[in-house]
Amino acid sequence: MAIDLKAVEQLATDQSSLKAAAGLAKPAKWSGTGISHDGALIWGECAGSGANPYRVMADLRDLGNKCTCPSRKFPCKHVLGLLWLKAEAIIPFPAADTPDWVSDWLGRRRTGAGAPKAAATTAPAAPKDLRAALAEEAEAPEDPKAAARREAAAAKRSEDTERAIVDALDALEQWIGDQLRMGLAGFIDDATARCRKIAARLVDGKAATLAGRIDELPARLLALPTGDRPRGATVELGKLVLLARAFRAAPRDADIRRAVATSESRDAVLGNPEAPRVSARWEVLAEQVQTRRDGLVSQTTWLLNLDAEGPRFAMLLDYFPASAGRRGSVFTPGEQFAGELAFYPGQRPLRAVLVNRSPAAQDGAPAGWPAAKAPLSDELTTPFLVEPWAIDLPILLPAGRIALDPEDRPWWRAGSGDAVLPVTGAIDGLLRGTNLERAAAIWSGNRLTILAAQTRWGRVSADG
Repeated sequence: MAIDLKAVEQLATDQSSLKAAAGLAKPAKWSGTGISHDGALIWGECAGSGANPYRVMADLRDLGNKCTCPSRKFPCKHVLGLLWLKAEAIIPFPAADTPDWVSDWLGRRRTGAGAPKAAATTAPAAPKDLRAALAEEAEAPEDPKAAARREAAAAKRSEDTERAIVDALDALEQWIGDQLRMGLAGFIDDATARCRKIAARLVDGKAATLAGRIDELPARLLALPTGDRPRGATVELGKLVLLARAFRAAPRDADIRRAVATSESRDAVLGNPEAPRVSARWEVLAEQVQTRRDGLVSQTTWLLNLDAEGPRFAMLLDYFPASAGRRGSVFTPGEQFAGELAFYPGQRPLRAVLVNRSPAAQDGAPAGWPAAKAPLSDELTTPFLVEPWAIDLPILLPAGRIALDPEDRPWWRAGSGDAVLPVTGAIDGLLRGTNLERAAAIWSGNRLTILAAQTRWGRVSADG
């Protein structure tokens, strides 16, 4: 079953999708490509913004398709890129048994679902074949007037977006004031419905990231002991106010914009000369997978730089639809590897994308964790002075142990006895009651979530 570039062009929703697909039609972007024995189905995995690639599949019989990326374009650029690879035979598609994730999708879709209708196609016809048209456009001298109009239109869109976000933030602050006036007890009891309503308003106002954060706020409150929820709600609402006012003061600040509106794409980070790049040995501390209320699954991989003089962390964050099912990780907790990471620029770079990786050279025992360079009290507070609206902060704890109080609640106590911090979740196995030489954790401002620890018996993961 053949496909050509003309069919790919007609399937695209707009010209920008075609250009993005052209950038993805490169062998280095793809892995695991294949075709069913009857030649009807093709699939592949495309590198995305997170640690795990997007799974892309298409049915050549009717051009039905599916991708695990969160794009709202159908088809997305990854599907178009996969079809482009097949149309131009850029990489081989070896015949193979259909993967389970492709078979699951094929079983869910109805015959003909997602098939393009020629009459409904709105993509503009190219004067020549698609490849030649794009090449001609790239080589043609830019019209100064057209460039000026394009820049003016982009500036207008940016201004309209900022105005929409500010209006949404005004509504958010009014909503927070209403919750405080009506009482925190009522807010906690009805947090899910109330947060859903204001989150929808923020989505309309182009503050999508902040909307997702508020959507998850009830879950964070319910994870706290009942007596701690009023304080937790006060802190959460206070952070939202700080973030809203920070955006008004500096709407172009990269950190603030990511926390409110949206983050740069993987390609944008890799192409940004200001994005810090770090080549080092890294240890995979843990992976956290969470299903969100918006239907996406967040997959967070925490890494520790083993070559830095003090604790330096990296966070690889990936999203995919919950309907795609559980995805396997490309990392193993405790694994050490050599690799280069490109960090999203900011005052305290943390989120990153993986540029390349290779097995770490093992000259004996695995590399140890770096020593702390500041007192624990500073590690717990200083980063929040830079980003007071932050939710989570990775830290390395000094020697200590975890024990249960009379109500069976876990607490971490420093070996020196000068610090005692509450711990979330159930603590079982070696972590409970064992002397921990070091521990990596996430600090939320009032609770620790243990990721991994080093003991006299070796490394211990939080999941046992």
